[in-house]
Amino acid sequence: MSLEPPKYELLNKEDTAKLLSVFKGERTGYVLVGPKKWFFPFKYTEQAKGFYNFKARPDDTWVVSYPRSGTTWTQELVWLLSNNLDFERAKKELLTDRFPFLEFSIFHHPEVTREFVEMNEGDKCKQELCKCLSLPGYEMLEKLPSPRFVKTHFPFSLLPGILDTGCKIVYVARNPKDVSISWYHLNRGIKTQAYEGDFAQFWDFFQNNLTSWSPYWEHLKEAWAVRDHPNLLFMFYEEMQHDFTKAAKKVAKFLGKTYTDKQIEELTEYLNFKNFKNNPMVNSIVLKDCGIITEDGIFIRKGQSGGWKDVFTPELNEKADKWIEENLKGTDLTFPFFDNNICNKCN
Repeated sequence: MSLEPPKYELLNKEDTAKLLSVFKGERTGYVLVGPKKWFFPFKYTEQAKGFYNFKARPDDTWVVSYPRSGTTWTQELVWLLSNNLDFERAKKELLTDRFPFLEFSIFHHPEVTREFVEMNEGDKCKQELCKCLSLPGYEMLEKLPSPRFVKTHFPFSLLPGILDTGCKIVYVARNPKDVSISWYHLNRGIKTQAYEGDFAQFWDFFQNNLTSWSPYWEHLKEAWAVRDHPNLLFMFYEEMQHDFTKAAKKVAKFLGKTYTDKQIEELTEYLNFKNFKNNPMVNSIVLKDCGIITEDGIFIRKGQSGGWKDVFTPELNEKADKWIEENLKGTDLTFPFFDNNICNKCN
């Protein structure tokens, strides 16, 4: 039986105008979905039923996160641990093929897709890729043989029943200050968003739940509430940064895999950030080749915690701290190894 996705409403005209003036990759507008008002570009409404009814399989492995929370790093870790550390295959096959992104299609406005196709005139392979990216991910994933690996930024309330299918789910969370910096840079560097504003304006959008997949706090809290479910492993990006070897062993145990210390050491070196960011199989080189990511756009950036300190002004930091405090009030959610001390610009 097909489920009806949550109802949506159009974003108000004033906010829509503000957003369209700086996010040049969207041409129609935005919607707020369900009682929590999940924020998406309008194209979501055309594919919502397919996403809401997409069925996880018992032998699936999913990575779920709010954007820019260490998702790509976690995907490669999970894939390698699940596939007996097959480094040779990982070096030859794009992560996006091994671990498809369920809902990337909703960020490909038809007008922008046509522009991508025209931009790659004379190269049929690139043109076909640009067209394929606009097609619903659920159609492609339904055709894939098991076991599948699936990436999504959808919150659990838009993935009905997933926890009880038997599939393995790794949810990764990251502190909001570092998320916002990384999310800002990606929105500037990828033409499906093509953000042209500054960081202060982006933070306002982010804090007011006007960036895609927001509200940020509801996203994390939904996952935190079910963190003890046997099919879910809740990870923090900060704990992976602090002790990657320990984190890798934790994920391996969750996936039912056992490796020697020497194998984990090899895995740790392979996923060391200095190697990871230069790996063309994970850094979306294909999107850059097609012009979807700009020449100076960087999909994998610094991979560090605390980068926000070099960007936040004293005023913005004060605003952010109040927002964080308000949203953590009454919860036991904390970010391990998150140094929320005063920003460098405040000194």
